[in-house]
Amino acid sequence: MTRTLPMRRLLIATLAACSVFGAGAPSHGQTLGDLVDVADEFQAPYATHFVAEDLVAYDADSGQGAIRWRRHERRPSLSFNKIDTPLARAEATEFPGSEYDRDPVLPFELTLVSDRTIRLRLNARDLPIEPSESPMLTAPPQPGGEWKAERTDGGVVYKSPHAVIKVSFKPWRVTLCDASGNELTSTRRLGEPASFSAPPGFSFARSGRDMSRSFAAATALAHDERIFGCGESFTRFDKRGQRVIAMTCDAMGAQSPRMYKPIPFYLSSRGYGVFVHTSTPTTFDFGRDFDATNVSYVGDEQLDLFLFVGDPAQVVEEYTALTGRSPQPPLWSFGLWMSRITYKSEDEVRDVTRKLREHRIPCDVVHLDTGWFETDWQCDYQFSASRFDDPRQMIADLRDDGFRVCLWQLPYFTSKNRLYDEARRAGLFVKNRSGRVPAEDGVLDFTNPDAVAWYTEKLRGLLELGVGAIKVDFGEDAPLDGLYASGRTGWHERNLYPLRYNRVVSDLTAEANGERIIWARSAWAGSQRYPLHWGGDAENTYSAMAASLRAGLSLGLCGFTYWSHDAGGFVERAPRELYARWLAMAALGSHTRCHGAPPREPWEYDPEFVDLFRETIEMRYRLIPYLVAQSKAAGEAGAPLIRPLLFAYPEDPTSWTIDDQYMLGEDLLVAPLFDDGRRRSVYLPPGQWVDYQTGKPYDGSAWHTITAGRVPIVVLVRRGAKLPLAPVAQHTGEIDWDAVETTVFEPGVGEQ
Repeated sequence: MTRTLPMRRLLIATLAACSVFGAGAPSHGQTLGDLVDVADEFQAPYATHFVAEDLVAYDADSGQGAIRWRRHERRPSLSFNKIDTPLARAEATEFPGSEYDRDPVLPFELTLVSDRTIRLRLNARDLPIEPSESPMLTAPPQPGGEWKAERTDGGVVYKSPHAVIKVSFKPWRVTLCDASGNELTSTRRLGEPASFSAPPGFSFARSGRDMSRSFAAATALAHDERIFGCGESFTRFDKRGQRVIAMTCDAMGAQSPRMYKPIPFYLSSRGYGVFVHTSTPTTFDFGRDFDATNVSYVGDEQLDLFLFVGDPAQVVEEYTALTGRSPQPPLWSFGLWMSRITYKSEDEVRDVTRKLREHRIPCDVVHLDTGWFETDWQCDYQFSASRFDDPRQMIADLRDDGFRVCLWQLPYFTSKNRLYDEARRAGLFVKNRSGRVPAEDGVLDFTNPDAVAWYTEKLRGLLELGVGAIKVDFGEDAPLDGLYASGRTGWHERNLYPLRYNRVVSDLTAEANGERIIWARSAWAGSQRYPLHWGGDAENTYSAMAASLRAGLSLGLCGFTYWSHDAGGFVERAPRELYARWLAMAALGSHTRCHGAPPREPWEYDPEFVDLFRETIEMRYRLIPYLVAQSKAAGEAGAPLIRPLLFAYPEDPTSWTIDDQYMLGEDLLVAPLFDDGRRRSVYLPPGQWVDYQTGKPYDGSAWHTITAGRVPIVVLVRRGAKLPLAPVAQHTGEIDWDAVETTVFEPGVGEQ
């Protein structure tokens, strides 16, 4: 029987048939590498919206039930010379109508994971919610914690020593509270609160292009609520009022919303956090479109949310209990890493390491970037035979002098690379729908065991030469429309690519060298298990320096204990005064690297700068016993070594507003200089403080204008803190641990 379809359904079917990007991705207006804003799907004219209405079945003991979703569509509305497109109740349009529900009833599950952690899972299809392995999690979460359930006329209330969660049946609502019952947030219904600007409700959209589903998890925001996290985000530290797209991308600097390391996790000043457990592109609208509503737009057909209750340290500890924590990297990694783009020969490498020792500048690592191959950038995992006489002997000689070697590489292969045809013929690259390479470069498919084995053997040969660490560069732009050996497209695999990439190199290095260390640029949730990461290609400006710090603080709140950045910025020659101040910030951090456009070596500036450079790095080496001890404790709790004041002082309201200072461990407060001057305004949290360089005392809970010491940075110590300080050494292998002295910081006690 031939049947004529209504024009609207015919257009939907045509759009779906013509889709070139696959499930969830836009089919128009995209160029390769563009970010995808999942929120756009919810404004598309041919999307069908299903809004959460009632919990029609629920077992309070198992947490399993089903939600009825009411069908809506966008309809044009004319008022006062403008067109709006609010959601309106919609009729079913499928044929035959007996086979489809107008308002589907779909699975919902609540799991109590710990006293502070609750998991919510919702399906946008009538399929069971089944356990599944996830590379983001260390293990499948199991029910746990000390909870008691109380049934009420309209729902169920669960109580633990630290949290209360209320589940209402009609209408469906989940409310998260602290232990005292104070509401922290709750799910939003359509049109709640009442407003002419139509705030979104908790819903999912069915695409008119390809029938894929995307979720809009809408929750309440308080008027004074602040939001932090989302990965290495260079925008304003407090994300309230922003729209943040969690999708890996070569950020090309530190001055845009793009991120090398997006993480679908955030925490709130009201005492809770949220992990959106997905690998699809995700958009967070933290009250940008409607101030009182927070919406997580998730390009997945199953919504998997973990909710955490507590202060920032408690929330991060709960989150990292699921996704993993950072093991402590080797001692030598805490020393200076010296690099530029790029050392191209054995003579250059030996010259720079010789001059570092001649100038008595402590250093543990020399990094060779893109130029150690025969052709610059053409990564074939072999030292240039024309410019490196004996790489094994060079590495051994450097090790004898206290230097480890780090080598750059990447997982992309141009057709000119001698390895390209070998990898292509073996089927090791991500493919497109035609079974070919989906971009100009071949991209190793880390979901393919054969590709992993091939790649690890290439790196293994370098580690067997004595190489200490591999730079895990790029990895952000795995093909979004590619097909992977996992059976999934880049819609699910792109964001996971850095996690798989980090893991492969980290595991191999641990196997070959017995040390858990990489130097990586890209990341996703779980990558903190494979330290360490650095902040990418920042501009050579104070603005980029400040943005890099905000990004590092944001990443630290996502469970990354270790993080670094290129002192002086990357793109051009670092201006002298900027380099001095950025170096000081780098020296007082997790890890310290000088890298970027040449020159980076201090003797290429002037003799006075050499002295300042030496003094700055000596300050770091004196503090290495403190840094090592603090990093061990931080890693065990999932805490960042570089932490925002709000993490250390959550009860202090002003600490929540500070994004240009940080705590280094528990006892040091660091306030970098973001201009060519020597003074800055510094906020000191509650307590008493002592200037690390001068010994001058200061009262806390107050602002002070402080002049930096000889090293151009302001550093203060909690009064009474006991800092283990080492004698200056030329590398960590020379540190005399028997001579480490514990200094109690009181007024008048300073390092200089």
